Amino acid sequence: MRLAVMGTGPFIVPTFRSLIESDHQIACLVTQPVPQRRSKTPPPNPTRVVGEQHNIPILDPPSINDEASIESLRQLDCDLFVVCDYGQILSAAALASSRLGGINLHGSLLPKFRGAAPVQWAILAGESQTGVSVIHMTPKLDAGPCLCQSSLDIRPGEAAGELEARLAVLGVDSVQEAITMLADWDGQATIGTIQDPSLATRAPRLKKQDGAIDWTQPAEVIERSVRAFQPWPGSFTFWLDGPKQPLRLIIVQATTVDSPLSLDPGIIHCEDDHLDIGTGSDILRLLSVKPAGKRAMSSAEFTRGHRIESGQRFGPG
Repeated sequence: MRLAVMGTGPFIVPTFRSLIESDHQIACLVTQPVPQRRSKTPPPNPTRVVGEQHNIPILDPPSINDEASIESLRQLDCDLFVVCDYGQILSAAALASSRLGGINLHGSLLPKFRGAAPVQWAILAGESQTGVSVIHMTPKLDAGPCLCQSSLDIRPGEAAGELEARLAVLGVDSVQEAITMLADWDGQATIGTIQDPSLATRAPRLKKQDGAIDWTQPAEVIERSVRAFQPWPGSFTFWLDGPKQPLRLIIVQATTVDSPLSLDPGIIHCEDDHLDIGTGSDILRLLSVKPAGKRAMSSAEFTRGHRIESGQRFGPG
């Protein structure tokens, strides 16, 4: 089939490479435009890098849904759009500019975790399993019928970046399977499994402030947030009793521990190079931290370089 791939972030890259190597024809890559920033390095666009490596034509309209962009899509004369991690929601008119519309690769077992951050919200929710879904797209976000799904177990201690990379690879065969289904579709018969909207949960885009640790939450909830918010926005707190002013710390790795200690939320217990922190329930042990402006380091290394004492506090800055 003649395809246009629509993507910006890394989640679609394994699928994009697979489609390039397949018998399908890649008419174009549609991706986000490069931001016009004079003093900052543009954010990475791994999908654009792959397209340029393989001399694939690239479209990057500011809006995929304006009339000029839709006319450009019509002129591609595509059978299908393959969409993932693109950054814009396609209108009905945009989807109608290809013969079979579009499919979307999504990093959850829909209808769970509809939205821009499904991997992070699955970890935050304490899910033991997640997966990928390929849907036949409608203008409503992540709501089209599921053509196929694949699942995997979330590993103990697994962070969002690690899980997302595994899901991206898992999605390759699912996308190929969905394309095969649509290749044999008459365009009229019901295809896929209709999602039950009553089972839908939301996974909205993360904000920087989402990473602020609330030490009144249970230790297991904070530990999940540490994993979910890697690599961005990072779970952060402030050492409030430092020698000068509150020091911002990103918690890189942590674990819950069985402990006889009884500490109020945010209170530090420092012993044998361990940093044990009181929470709303149980104790959280910090394994690795990143002080503001510094590299990540073990908690033992951090305590050796700073005069941190039991009874001091972590909390909001």
